[in-house]
Amino acid sequence: MPAAAAAPPNPNVLQLAPRLRGLVSFPSSYSSSSPFSNRLRLRLPRAASMSAEARVPVAPPAHPTYDLKAVINLALSEDAGDRVLIFQYESDTLGIIFTPSGDVSCLATIPSDVKAEATFIAKEDGVVAGISLADMIFKQVDPSLKVEWFESDGNYVHKGLQFGRVYGCARNIIVAERVVLNFMQRMSGIATMTKAMADAAHPACILETRKTAPGLRLVDKWAVLIGGGKNHRIGLFDMVMIKDNHISVAGGITNAMKFVDRFLAKEKLALPVEVETRTLQEVKDLLEYAAENNTSLTRIMLDNMVVPLGNGDIDVSMLKDAVELINGRFETEASGNVTIDTVKKIGETGVTYISSGALTHSVKALDISLKIDTELALQVGRRTNRA
Repeated sequence: MPAAAAAPPNPNVLQLAPRLRGLVSFPSSYSSSSPFSNRLRLRLPRAASMSAEARVPVAPPAHPTYDLKAVINLALSEDAGDRVLIFQYESDTLGIIFTPSGDVSCLATIPSDVKAEATFIAKEDGVVAGISLADMIFKQVDPSLKVEWFESDGNYVHKGLQFGRVYGCARNIIVAERVVLNFMQRMSGIATMTKAMADAAHPACILETRKTAPGLRLVDKWAVLIGGGKNHRIGLFDMVMIKDNHISVAGGITNAMKFVDRFLAKEKLALPVEVETRTLQEVKDLLEYAAENNTSLTRIMLDNMVVPLGNGDIDVSMLKDAVELINGRFETEASGNVTIDTVKKIGETGVTYISSGALTHSVKALDISLKIDTELALQVGRRTNRA
């Protein structure tokens, strides 16, 4: 703690923020070159860290309109708010900072020039995900923060493991803390479940669905990739997927497929096409159409052909029959009643893919913390069996 703490901002001048916002351009996070910023005192790492060059990050899925930085800014803004802080810097100099640090707790307790080191601790076993995204968040909050990792996205971590550190301005670390952890915990939960299901489903590939958190689809699907799964369609734009309601409105599965082939030919579009089938008769009708026409069909979904039994087991005989009917002419995808307990038996039927909405719509987050007092955190963790 410095001998003389900087004077806290006058709360009355915070009311000037709305008027100043239209007159002055404020960066989203102040630079280390600013006279009002904190200069980072870099320390040598105390353990061998994994450099950014050594890590091979898993890239997020491509999307034509998704702005990941805007999603991060929204998360920061909803947590800390955007406030213009006007205060006396040193003697009579008036300082102005625009920062996502509307964190009144930090402003009240932590002088602006205090530096800190915080450690990431896994509080349960699982696959860590969101490290690359965490780097982006810290950079958007404060580019001068120094982050180092001892694990990479997709690695399995054990309860109590210290797998990363961040150094720099204490206020900015704490401002970023909850947003970083919220993303990482959700992504790690998705990656952990994906890894377990992908291993059990082999040789079939595990897919997620569009049952993602609104606004976080790319993040959720990124976590699936980190966990060893593959992405289904990103949205409504990158695959033609004829589902039950389309079939009902079109007047049957043959009509629906015919309309799609005509549309793609007219618009000169080359897109993968998947059709959902619910009965063996629909599979037969679709195969008959494909045998008699030049079609764009690429994959057949076999929906709810896994039947739960009273004893907790499943009957996959209908699914096997459908796979045998298709006989490798098209990719196949099993959907419905897919859990960690059923996915192995489903994968043994010969389907190409298995999709599960549960990977993203109801996944349990992996417990991760970011602590400045690591020893006390581990002591408490051991007391509560979380370290």
